[in-house]
Amino acid sequence: MEKRIKAYRRYMDELLDRLEGQEEREASQIEELKREHLVQVGFFQHERLIHLIVTAVFALLEILSMVLAVVSQGIFALLLTVAVLILLVPYIRHYYILENEVQKMYGQYDRLCHLL
Repeated sequence: MEKRIKAYRRYMDELLDRLEGQEEREASQIEELKREHLVQVGFFQHERLIHLIVTAVFALLEILSMVLAVVSQGIFALLLTVAVLILLVPYIRHYYILENEVQKMYGQYDRLCHLL
């Protein structure tokens, strides 16, 4: 998903740069581009929401496993805490990328609106 979202954002940036450089632009082309962009943003927003839920659940599991490790002082609880942390870090990174890229897409949509 990371490659797809970054590739799409770069494609839109290049397209917007080209359109902003043109003197004459077709309103119908820009409207169609806006609709398509909103569809893509919707897909990425859905992905972002799912990853927010998964990341929050893993963060909660990490906190609970830390509490269990402190209370039980067993090796299994410590291993569980480490395992959940190992899974949590990539989820946080992926959510961070999704969040930032979607925010940049909002800026692209604003640029599209100013082209009209």
